Amino acid sequence: MIYPIVMYGDAVLRKRASEIEKGTDVKQLVADMFETMHEANGIGLAAPQIGKSIRLFVVDGTTLEDEPGMADFKMAFINPVILDEAGEEWGFEEGCLSIPNIREEVFRKGTIRMKYFDEDWNAHEEEFNGMKARIIQHEYDHIEGKLFIDYLSPLKKRLLKGKLANISKGDVDIDYRITAPLKK
Repeated sequence: MIYPIVMYGDAVLRKRASEIEKGTDVKQLVADMFETMHEANGIGLAAPQIGKSIRLFVVDGTTLEDEPGMADFKMAFINPVILDEAGEEWGFEEGCLSIPNIREEVFRKGTIRMKYFDEDWNAHEEEFNGMKARIIQHEYDHIEGKLFIDYLSPLKKRLLKGKLANISKGDVDIDYRITAPLKK
């Protein structure tokens, strides 16, 4: 099932998501999230972006062939916790399915260590570097109620105010289904 993507301005995107009870069957939801993300040509999708305030996100970096180590980077993260962030901060132009047609440079640490469960409730503790770490940090922010635009300067945010208002109204040129908080 393909869900509509929740647009900027919806309160679910600003709320810290709730833990999922261990053992809950999430396999169909994970499959639906991958399908929704692929339909929108994304590389990551967090549950709040489909209106579900739970600590779950999926990533699929397999389309980023130019990036080393991405060929098999397709994973689900349930109740993840970032244990450590290390390394030099590096800038990269990020975008978001919930904030379409806006891309801005965001600086993030190069290495993270985290624990999480996969969709079979197997526990993992793992280190991720480079682009993998960035994608995970972006999606992790979603379950914390944070968006990539929160990293921008006050001036940059003011310059984007009109575009963000239009996104909240659903006034965007994209080819995937959306739900916008101020759509008439």
